[in-house]
Amino acid sequence: MTTFADSSVIVKLYVPEAGHEQVRRLERPLLISGLATVEVAGALWRKQRLGELDPADAALLVRAFTANFSDVGDAGPFAVVAVTPEILRHAARLVARHPLRAYDAVQLASALAAQAALGEALAFAAADRALNAAAASEGLVLAVLD
Repeated sequence: MTTFADSSVIVKLYVPEAGHEQVRRLERPLLISGLATVEVAGALWRKQRLGELDPADAALLVRAFTANFSDVGDAGPFAVVAVTPEILRHAARLVARHPLRAYDAVQLASALAAQAALGEALAFAAADRALNAAAASEGLVLAVLD
């Protein structure tokens, strides 16, 4: 089953934090939102500001993610779902139904758009309870991550 990975899960591909082993075993390519280009870089730099990564490591990890993000196609680890005006409109409707942060709603709307385009069920992977609850409520199958 194809997996859509939220940015909180993508970070685990680069940083050995809780749950990273399960994330690294997910089948590739992972579907990800175009929004991840900002969210993942932001999360890695935040880890640096909090003292969890030194500046050189943060810069290296951001470069690695950026290269992987740009390497779409059969060989790349990601397939990117572009953030379209329709996805943004759907995200705006999702925040009315679920207690989601704005970017989480865009992630969920991106996953739902990908599922509709593929015409098959997707696994949804996120490290956020509210986002997972909203995804399940919207009919997505949750990927099991410990």
